[in-house]
Amino acid sequence: MRKAPNSVVGALATTGLLSALVFGIGFAHARDPDGRYANSPLHDWFETLHSEQGPCCSDADGRVLKDVEWKTSPDGKHYRVHIDGEWVDVPDGAVLTQPNLFGKTMIWPYYLDGHPIVRCFIPGTMT
Repeated sequence: MRKAPNSVVGALATTGLLSALVFGIGFAHARDPDGRYANSPLHDWFETLHSEQGPCCSDADGRVLKDVEWKTSPDGKHYRVHIDGEWVDVPDGAVLTQPNLFGKTMIWPYYLDGHPIVRCFIPGTMT
């Protein structure tokens, strides 16, 4: 059996280690890393939120949107949100349909190639 050259083995080991560090750092910065919201009366409700994209609070920080930062389509069935200078279509599977106990419009974005993608979106009361 041929043995892989040390440079290939080293490169693979380094890649594996870097991948583990990157993924570990990403998960370490999950919502509420310092526990400041642990005693919030809505903590448990936030933790139950999930869309077809996955759990909202697992590895994405929620953001409150101002009324001017989101739009409803003319038929009332689709949404667009303004995140980091871009208007982004909200996937239908990211829309939460349960009552919004917090009351404000929120999104949980993640990023792909530097562009925001909506993991979860819950409309507010527009007040």
